[in-house]
Amino acid sequence: MLAPNYLPEAHHALIAELADNLESSSLHWLSGYFAGVAQARQPAREAAPPLTVAAVAAPDTAQRLTILYGSQTGNAKRIATGLYEKVLAQGLEARLVRADQYKTKELKDEQLLYVVMSTQGDGDPPDDSIAWVEFLLGKRAPKLPRLKYAVLGLGDSSYPSFCGISQKIDARLAELGAQRLQDPGTADLDIETVATPWQDRALEQAREALKSAAPAAAHQATVTPLRPQAEKFTRDRPFQAEVLLNQPITGRDSDKDIRHIELSLDGSKLQYEPGDALGVWPVQDDTLVARVLAATGLNAADAVEHQGTSRPLGEWLGRYRELTVLTRPFLAALAERAKQDDLTALLEPGARDRLASYLGTHQLIDALRQWPAHWTGPELVAALRPLTPRLYSIASCAAVAEDEVHLTLSHLAFETEGESRWGVASHFLAERAEGDTVPVFIEENSRFRLPADASRDIIMIGAGTGVAPFRAFVQARAEADAPGRNWLFFGNPHFTSDFLYQVEWQQALKDGHLDRIDLAFSRDQAEKIYVQHKLLAQGADVYDWIQAGAHVYVCGDADRMARDVHAALLEIARDHGGLDEEGARQWLDDLAAQGRYARDVY
Repeated sequence: MLAPNYLPEAHHALIAELADNLESSSLHWLSGYFAGVAQARQPAREAAPPLTVAAVAAPDTAQRLTILYGSQTGNAKRIATGLYEKVLAQGLEARLVRADQYKTKELKDEQLLYVVMSTQGDGDPPDDSIAWVEFLLGKRAPKLPRLKYAVLGLGDSSYPSFCGISQKIDARLAELGAQRLQDPGTADLDIETVATPWQDRALEQAREALKSAAPAAAHQATVTPLRPQAEKFTRDRPFQAEVLLNQPITGRDSDKDIRHIELSLDGSKLQYEPGDALGVWPVQDDTLVARVLAATGLNAADAVEHQGTSRPLGEWLGRYRELTVLTRPFLAALAERAKQDDLTALLEPGARDRLASYLGTHQLIDALRQWPAHWTGPELVAALRPLTPRLYSIASCAAVAEDEVHLTLSHLAFETEGESRWGVASHFLAERAEGDTVPVFIEENSRFRLPADASRDIIMIGAGTGVAPFRAFVQARAEADAPGRNWLFFGNPHFTSDFLYQVEWQQALKDGHLDRIDLAFSRDQAEKIYVQHKLLAQGADVYDWIQAGAHVYVCGDADRMARDVHAALLEIARDHGGLDEEGARQWLDDLAAQGRYARDVY
């Protein structure tokens, strides 16, 4: 038993600072590391107490649960980490592994595997999981007769292929002979509704599977408690950030309304690195809430109880329910009430393309008006999915912006039959005036980081607001006087109205903080030119930079720009590296595995 004053007072602040900047999974690992160090330093004659932390000694796979996750925006990582912590709290052996860090040769020996996987876009795996998914679905995947598994998928029901990757993984594991412990979970943006009961069952199943291998009770040590730390601002407890600046950065004749927004983090102790995202909790516009109430014939003041909570209907709709994005589950609920043949036909399996087109071109209010139906307040609240935060790539470096955070925001607004439509978060932010506050939190993006070796070159590829993180990258490299070269590819419709941060880029070139810039203004000539075309035009140099150790970053639209850039990089590998199609794919996969090809796509 350690004496109460065993930890010197002088070390408290150091330990507290370290703990304050680490995630829970890192703290678990660190506790095991320090325990292992202490054990190693014991005199040989002293018997060492047993340890319970999985990181200290790798147990036999039969005695361990592996939790594997693939995450694009951080939600799958958050859910997987929460499950991992619950498993450790039960005294069970477990490890938490990101898909791109998993050694595929170990799969054949696994006996208990939980997979938490998000679906990116319309049926794609997240970037950190592409290679693992390809391995599992490919011919090299081993037979798995000893494996027990469960899969939790995270997705977005506004896409027709809802949780498509997780369902493929579940089916493939069963095909390889593994035993399914529970049906795959398919969580929409209201993640916890599905994830919480799935986790509860998974935890119970882990206890059952590993009960015979549960370790002995851990040796307990008593130390002086550290001084309590102020509660951190998080996704569930956001910080109210004051708006310092909300400024349009596109010209008057632009088709886009893009804003540069600066928010104060003063007093929050929130910290971020280049590549991280800012989470924003939006509020629905009062005009849209009124339209939904008018379309359903309901009263804003009516009290509605849902899942044990009672609020006025207007408050449910304004602050807690998604009213802009239309989803298949809502259309299904509407079809049950409207009894309209054309709506029913739209939901048939053979109408997938028509459904995708409708979901992509219509909002909730359009469907409510097109197919009138009788709703009660509780029915409407239950049918709508919860309002969730939106994530925006941070456009500033904390070392330069200090207690501020900057965003590059595209205000998604358009007209339909003379009536305004908008994206909930972009509209909420665009309408904030200086002095207003915005609920925010930091979402770490550890896969989109500048090279640890500052001498490495970087190639940054972004279109539109996808340039945001690269503003932060160049600021950080300039502040650190990094010797590596910086090359930016940027695209937007018009030079005169859409060249975002033009003055800053020109100054960076003049100061030597930006070595090269290639611009693609797609509408300034008869033939449309995009960033992928500029990449191909500079293909020889791009390949030479990469072969010399450069890191490649892509930020922007996942369905078009990112796909086209990926295809262009493959073509560059074939044309300038002499690789065949399979070799080019392996080349890019290897770059991604090394952390030298990173994408922040949406």
